[in-house]
Amino acid sequence: MSGHSKWKTIKQKKGALDAKKGKIFSKLSKEISIAARGGGDPNFNFGLRLAIDRAKAFNMPKDNIDRAVVKGAGGGEAGELKELVYEGFGPAGSAFIVTVLTDNPNRSASDIKHIFSKNGGNMGAPGSVMWQFEKSGIVRFKKEDLDRDELELELIDAGAEDLKEEDEDLVVVSKVENLQKVKEAVDKKNIPIESASIEYIAKEEVDINEEDEVKAERLMDALDDNDDVSDIFTNIK
Repeated sequence: MSGHSKWKTIKQKKGALDAKKGKIFSKLSKEISIAARGGGDPNFNFGLRLAIDRAKAFNMPKDNIDRAVVKGAGGGEAGELKELVYEGFGPAGSAFIVTVLTDNPNRSASDIKHIFSKNGGNMGAPGSVMWQFEKSGIVRFKKEDLDRDELELELIDAGAEDLKEEDEDLVVVSKVENLQKVKEAVDKKNIPIESASIEYIAKEEVDINEEDEVKAERLMDALDDNDDVSDIFTNIK
């Protein structure tokens, strides 16, 4: 689980991706539409470019992407969507941050609260767990066949603060405002990027026992099944 976005985990599980494809496309469409409020051209709207790249990573059809861009750039229904962040506690006092895209904040708050309480946790007040996380720019790519030393120097020049290994990936961490420069530095090296996004990264990860880990997985699955939830972050190691 280790404190990163659920999207990476889902992408590694092809069966889970196939089963949830329609729901995932719906969530990605919301992200694209909200990003497109800042302009419908991804060449001039970095947030939109990130949202489209993420959609492409999940093989979302181009027609779906184009429709979501038009909806966001033109206002209408997309103008009613709000971006919200909820904080909560999971099993063994673990910390969770849940990002939501919704046209009905009251419904979403009620749903998220119910999911936490039903799965061994509880929703917290604003700021209750946020202090345990750092909002960061994250770029992930395969670590194989790379000149690590040369690449690290170039990425630091672009604003990277840390490079760490995560399974088969190299993960580049930067301040949010440096994410675009870091991504462009990776692109210039012709390195295929697995994902580039803004994430909440746990400052310190916590160990929990196997029984609580099963409960935490159940909580994450229940949150993920909610149509309004766009991302989930936790400090569980």
